[in-house]
Amino acid sequence: MASERELNKRIRSVKNISQVTSALAAVSASKASRAQKQVEATRAYASKAFEILHNLASQPGVGESAHPLLTVRPQIKNSALILITGDRGLAGAYNASMVSRAEAFIQAMKSPVEVITVGRKGRDLMIRRGYNVVGAFDKMPDPPSILDVTAIAQLVTDDFLSGKFDQVFIGYTDFVNLLTRIPRVKQLLPLKPLDFEGMAVAEYVSGVNLTGVAERVYSYEPDPSALLSVVLPRFTELQIFQSVLEALASEHSARMVAMNNATDNAGELIDILTLERNKARQTSITNEILDIVGGAEAVSK
Repeated sequence: MASERELNKRIRSVKNISQVTSALAAVSASKASRAQKQVEATRAYASKAFEILHNLASQPGVGESAHPLLTVRPQIKNSALILITGDRGLAGAYNASMVSRAEAFIQAMKSPVEVITVGRKGRDLMIRRGYNVVGAFDKMPDPPSILDVTAIAQLVTDDFLSGKFDQVFIGYTDFVNLLTRIPRVKQLLPLKPLDFEGMAVAEYVSGVNLTGVAERVYSYEPDPSALLSVVLPRFTELQIFQSVLEALASEHSARMVAMNNATDNAGELIDILTLERNKARQTSITNEILDIVGGAEAVSK
């Protein structure tokens, strides 16, 4: 059994750690609440943007000369995956779960997949496991803006248009609520505005009522094809931005839960160590009493 002094040191150490985890939990709870509000605010914008894109793609003549970002390649030679994780740990299984989902996706693909990471943890894990990481974006601001994802969108759009990638996918953690997060891998390019199921952030536009949207008559200036050339790259940015927001809210909520659990575990450990310390103190006092009694008997004889 450890001595009383050693147990006191361990108790102080665990208390210090519990104070840190408690503070991290409070900070993450505040950030998670803010990120949740931002996510919910942008979902409505994504839904309306999809409705407009759907109408544009449904206009007469647009389908005959489809934009390159809408064109499905007959043969898939190379694909890209944008993997969104965090820059820091202490978030439970958040980063590991997303990387595992990405690994399962890559292994299921029949064509080679090159990885573009957003977040240091995903980059380090994918490189360590031998995957082909061709781009990395670290230290995403919190909260992010649409300008912070412009470089990512520009990179994948240019590579898709140049033929380097025939498909682009995005992996992110879908934020459901503070306790539920779902790692997803969805298609980003080519866009399918007329059949959005399976596309990135599709779960937030699935509730959009598209009945009659294609039949609505709008006066577009210039023509719909020219507008698509402007709208499609921006919609791609929007999908990436929404995915980053979902992932950020998921990371903060995961860290909040992990730090709360760590604080609770620290409290239980302190109780156990306190009990052991009291036992060690009682044993020490008993031994001292036995020594005194033994010495007194020896002197009396």
